[in-house]
Amino acid sequence: MTKFRKLNRPTAHRISMLRTMVSQLVKHERIETTVSKAKEVRRLADNMVQLGKEGTLCAARQAAAFVRGDDVLHKLFTELAYRYKDRAGGYTRMLRTRFRVGDAAPLAYIEFIDRENELRQSKPAAPQPPQREPLDPWARSRITRQFASPKQPKSSSEPED
Repeated sequence: MTKFRKLNRPTAHRISMLRTMVSQLVKHERIETTVSKAKEVRRLADNMVQLGKEGTLCAARQAAAFVRGDDVLHKLFTELAYRYKDRAGGYTRMLRTRFRVGDAAPLAYIEFIDRENELRQSKPAAPQPPQREPLDPWARSRITRQFASPKQPKSSSEPED
């Protein structure tokens, strides 16, 4: 079983809260919440977008069992699935914002990436370094010996009387 945060709530309350937060995130595409809740919502929201990208009847039923509202389900399987069709993962971003006044809890925005009016632009994909062909062990040994510093003989620094 995977690890998850309990968020100081009973199981039913926690699951209900996370379902509502994921549904609101899909509907509004950005919400502000505490950092620990945002980290949990990020996991679940990415799973929902993955189901939307699959587009099968089974995926639609699994997503409908979790998110709240037909409009949210429709947006998940049409708009978000089309937007992230070429992306392999990482559909959400968490940006820490401030500390809440009442209890000094750290707050954060969680938002979908690659949309208009985002708080921070997405970084371009880093190019992959070119693949090097592996060296045979004997050549590798000669190369490392070539660059190794020669061993210095130990000299005693104690003066003799």
